Amino acid sequence: MDKWLWAARFFKTRSLAAQAIDAGKVRVSGERVKKARMVSAGEELSVRGGPYERVIVVRSLSEARGAAPVAATLYEETAASREARERIAAMNKAMGQAVIKGRPTKQQRRDIDKFRGR
Repeated sequence: MDKWLWAARFFKTRSLAAQAIDAGKVRVSGERVKKARMVSAGEELSVRGGPYERVIVVRSLSEARGAAPVAATLYEETAASREARERIAAMNKAMGQAVIKGRPTKQQRRDIDKFRGR
């Protein structure tokens, strides 16, 4: 399982894929799986990463990590999953301008102080 997730480019390293599996972020037909589980074509996987959850159907198998276009042929994302992911991305983009990431700039700090009434 971890080798296929790595080869399909869901994770940068096999150890990250293994950690995600151990954390329960990867499911097959709604069931938690183990790292050593064999993947077969036609299975439906649910892979959670950050705020996104991808529901994919395994199309082919590979144990070697190849180019991204080749990795994209290993699976097919369901239409409902793609729509949900795009909806969440749009919400995050809309909210992203209101959220301060990292240390605020001087102007942002002044705006925060003004909002707090200081």
